[in-house]
Amino acid sequence: MPIRALSDTLINQIAAGEVVERPASVVKELVENALDAGATRVDVELEEGGMRLIRVRDDGSGIDADQLPLALTRHATSKIASLDDLEGVLTLGFRGEALPSIAAVSRFALISRTAQAEHATRLEVEDGKAHPAQPAQHPPGTSVEVRDLFYSVPARRRFLRAERTEFAHVDELVRTLALAHMRRELRLVHNGKAVRSYRPASDPGSRQRRLADALGEAFAGQCLAIEHEGGGLHLSGWIGMPTASRSQADQQYFYVNGRAVRDRVVTHAVRQAYADVLFHGRHPAFVLYLEIDPRRVDVNVHPAKHEVRFRDGRMVHDFIFRSLHEALASTRAGAASASPASETAADERVAAATHSAASTMGYVPRAGNQSSMALPVREQIENYAALYGPGTAQTDTAAGIVPADADDTRAPPLGFALAQLHGVYILSQTIDGLIIVDMHAAHERIGYERLKTAQGGEGIRSISLLVPESLAVSAREADFVEAQPQSFSELGFEVQRVAPTQISLRGIPALLEGVDARQLLLDVLADLIELGSTRRVEEQRNELLSTMACHAAVRANRRLTVAEMNALLRDMEATERSGQCNHGRPTWTRLSMTELDRLFLRGR
Repeated sequence: MPIRALSDTLINQIAAGEVVERPASVVKELVENALDAGATRVDVELEEGGMRLIRVRDDGSGIDADQLPLALTRHATSKIASLDDLEGVLTLGFRGEALPSIAAVSRFALISRTAQAEHATRLEVEDGKAHPAQPAQHPPGTSVEVRDLFYSVPARRRFLRAERTEFAHVDELVRTLALAHMRRELRLVHNGKAVRSYRPASDPGSRQRRLADALGEAFAGQCLAIEHEGGGLHLSGWIGMPTASRSQADQQYFYVNGRAVRDRVVTHAVRQAYADVLFHGRHPAFVLYLEIDPRRVDVNVHPAKHEVRFRDGRMVHDFIFRSLHEALASTRAGAASASPASETAADERVAAATHSAASTMGYVPRAGNQSSMALPVREQIENYAALYGPGTAQTDTAAGIVPADADDTRAPPLGFALAQLHGVYILSQTIDGLIIVDMHAAHERIGYERLKTAQGGEGIRSISLLVPESLAVSAREADFVEAQPQSFSELGFEVQRVAPTQISLRGIPALLEGVDARQLLLDVLADLIELGSTRRVEEQRNELLSTMACHAAVRANRRLTVAEMNALLRDMEATERSGQCNHGRPTWTRLSMTELDRLFLRGR
């Protein structure tokens, strides 16, 4: 066949194959255009999951009548004009090919009006051909109607799924955009029925309600609000508590400068941050916003703009990991930082009162006279003496018995032990209810954190192998080993290049003796080349320490004295990540007086 120029209609239909996959793809492009136009309210109306009708209406700036035909021309846009604009783009769209691509595979109508215009203008496209523009009635803003999607390319239409499935994709997309643009109002109507209404959220309380509307009360009630800044990066949002993990990665939302993206660097950083507190096979939930200089990130990577490329991916990875790691480490049992983000006003007052009372009375969580792994039979009296009113008998306090005349408004966060239940759980009274602690899980976490601290202080010691092992690798990997020997020595490996595609393993981390060192080294090598850093050695070490802590933790049916129970509670308050055991299970739960009263119908 001779070389020939393709027709504009065919060009647009080919472009539609990249941009328009299903009705949700159309909604994404149209809603993003509306947001770029400064809309404060966007209405999305669907029929039959979007296959029959998609209508998106906004109250944005609108399009001048003489520019409507240009809006349907390929690569025509008002968002960029030069390479500098492209490198620093902050708008959601910028390619200028969405509208003509959508119009090429549907019956299309564009109605728009600017605030200065006397009336709106309507432009229709069918079979890839635009009809003459006509006057129309429309408030300031823009409406786009897309009917009979893929009617002109029946082969593409056959790939669409059932109505329910296509609507579910649109619903998820609108949820994603609603979380990204809290100050904008988004409404979703399907087959004449209002399905979603995300109202504008400008203050912390309304943002919390919008978070609950989008992801449910379960996430909003078990998440931590985070905000961290450094190195020209700003990270904010919410991360789910480890105990609120999910079986699928279906509640993970990450935004770069307001753009929802999927990125391997980010996914790896989040997974590593949760590695020490998440049960195997579970996935964390999070909504995170990263703000970065637009010139340090390339958004012109994917036709549908799902991916970005960071100029310094390692720095972004380390920043996200450190931010989340520190936030999760601060979740000590009973600490204010571990309180659910959606506490009621009463619960917030109780938490504040507990923290304030502990501070003003000089309460400082400490281990007393405990050894590294065992529970004591007595505690230091001064840990509790300051918490009680005058006249309290020291003998009772030392035995861990709460005196009748004690002021319970001056109790530590996890309160004081009352009893042991079935040799498994500790019951503790707080100023506003009851704490139930899984004693084995809690003691396991305490011992694990102490072992990590002890090992971290010693550094990573290496031992030499009696017989060095040879590993076949690629030339690129061998080059890296030869160029970066210090990267491996810092991790406890002694590695040397012995041939163009062969390396020799001569030493391994001492603590990891007996593990599959060959596979571990190959994994470490892959991480260092891909990400510039690795935590695989630390993860292997932590797995061994976790096993040691589990075997050394107090077992079920071990009878504890009240003093021993109180010692465990105090250690939980002083230990990082003590809200979960090493396997991601919760170590404690709280029942407030309000919840207890509800159980027994008190006050009704």
